[in-house]
Amino acid sequence: MCGIVGYIGPRSAVPILIDKLRRLEYRGYDSAGVAVLEHGTCTVVKTVGKINDLAALLEQHPLDVNIGVGHTRWATHGQPSTPNAHPHTGNSGKLAVVHNGIIENYVELRRELEGQGHVFRSQTDTEVIAHLLEEKLDNGAEGDLYRALQLAAQDLEGAYAVAVVAESCPDRLHVVRKDSPLVIGLGEGENFIASDPTAILPYTRRVLYLENGDVGVITREGVALSDLQGNPIHRDVTEITWDVGAAEKGGYDHYMIKEIHEIPDAIRHTLRGRVNSDGKLAVTDLGLSDDDIRALKRIYIVACGTSYYAGVVGKYLFERILRVPTECDIASEFRYRDPIFEPDSLLIVISQSGETADTLAALREAQRHGVKVLAIVNVIGSSMYRESDVNFPTWAGPEICVASTKAYVTQLVCQYLLAFHFAVVRGQMTKEEADRLVGLLLQVPGQVQQILDGEDIYRELAENFMESRDFFFLGRGLDAAVSLEGALKLKEISYVHAEAYAAGELKHGPLALMWTDVPVFVTATQLELYDKTLSNIKEVKARRADVIALVRQSNTDIDEHVDWVIRIPETDDILMPFLTIIPPYLLTYWLSYALGREIDQPRNLAKSVTVE
Repeated sequence: MCGIVGYIGPRSAVPILIDKLRRLEYRGYDSAGVAVLEHGTCTVVKTVGKINDLAALLEQHPLDVNIGVGHTRWATHGQPSTPNAHPHTGNSGKLAVVHNGIIENYVELRRELEGQGHVFRSQTDTEVIAHLLEEKLDNGAEGDLYRALQLAAQDLEGAYAVAVVAESCPDRLHVVRKDSPLVIGLGEGENFIASDPTAILPYTRRVLYLENGDVGVITREGVALSDLQGNPIHRDVTEITWDVGAAEKGGYDHYMIKEIHEIPDAIRHTLRGRVNSDGKLAVTDLGLSDDDIRALKRIYIVACGTSYYAGVVGKYLFERILRVPTECDIASEFRYRDPIFEPDSLLIVISQSGETADTLAALREAQRHGVKVLAIVNVIGSSMYRESDVNFPTWAGPEICVASTKAYVTQLVCQYLLAFHFAVVRGQMTKEEADRLVGLLLQVPGQVQQILDGEDIYRELAENFMESRDFFFLGRGLDAAVSLEGALKLKEISYVHAEAYAAGELKHGPLALMWTDVPVFVTATQLELYDKTLSNIKEVKARRADVIALVRQSNTDIDEHVDWVIRIPETDDILMPFLTIIPPYLLTYWLSYALGREIDQPRNLAKSVTVE
């Protein structure tokens, strides 16, 4: 999500920190800052905006230093602002912290620390780390920062990569890592840290990849690592052979495939803080009271493009679980049809950027009619985030590819968590049933990874269908809803004409388009609808089309009816959209790759549509 850099050595640190931060700009960010030790004093310079703005500030107050850390922030807790920008300091101002990830128990830690006299200056979860370190230094670590970091990490729940500079250690950087990446670059008489190798490659190709629970102290001469209990550990040195461009993409050829492979972690990030450490549903501080939720009589979901197709899944979900009438509308049509707003309604807007013009217009129209608006957005501080009544953000991290993939999946996560929470509050689902489904949802990242590990079949399919000019996606129920997104991705990136239909509509027109060698991608994972979908498959095969069937792992009777079979892991019917979308994404990528398309920036399209 964010970017961490650090340097210790004989050279001037600030130009190196700024250069390394620039090399992480592709990750997306809203603010930036550095913390250095100037003549033994901890100095922090940070600002909202671009790295150029930070560089301009530093030029006004030149710092001749040889040690420091830097950070680019993608807001998760607290809007983009200078106080919320990293680095963060504690009460004394004698140490500074930069952090990537999410601290799930920061609210409890903050209350405890405030009770001990700590004064907070930001809305972030990160600031608790600085105060917690100060507390551990005074109580338990006897002034030893290395030990304080080990003790503090044991109190933190969530994901974190942390780097620290402190006046008490003018010749050392300290780091700790859990679930968020952190790399140490090894130089000659100097060393580097970064979130990924992109920032390090111009300086060294010898790196140490930290693992979960690793705590490190870094000097000019070397690196010492231990676990959280202080036991020494060893990590092998890796020699990087990528070029800088490849490093930005994590070694992948395109951002799209990198972001598809980031989906498991994106799901985990979006679940954090909403599911407790025992795997139980824990949606808190939502901004909707239980009475508001019980009173709901209608839900409107409004979005565009991929976000709209995520909303189609949400419509199925809310109506099935809550039994509340739910409309899902394309934002560009919503306000122009003069919608009828009913009392006790909730409008949910969905947008990756939070700046989509048509969706913003729908938000404002609803608020003019007194309807409360809940925003599911990926950019904290965006217009939708600021203007909505309630926020339930995705934590997918920045998306560089124009076509959304991990944003779509995390939008689903948010809707599922809302549906489960609303259902429990309204008494339409027991806490036990919600926790059962959440337990299955926690397994989804690993199941997605299983699908990603079987990527070769999609390359084979791509080679087989390179000459196809039309593609059809069919499904029923939630399978039909996901088919819409599959078809959108294929047409966006490969430029192959693609259509999605509810399979029951075949006889109402689309069957006329089925002929020899036309590829038809049929998703058939909904158990109660499987027999009907199989009947539709037979209709398509009777017209000699090529059928690719996406089915559950346990399905053993489909092979004789189709040309290709893709099997995916088992889960509850209602959770299948998380798994059924991954094969269309992979097929799209590899077909587009085979066709030589400009995958990350498809023609005529933009990442954020900010005009109507």
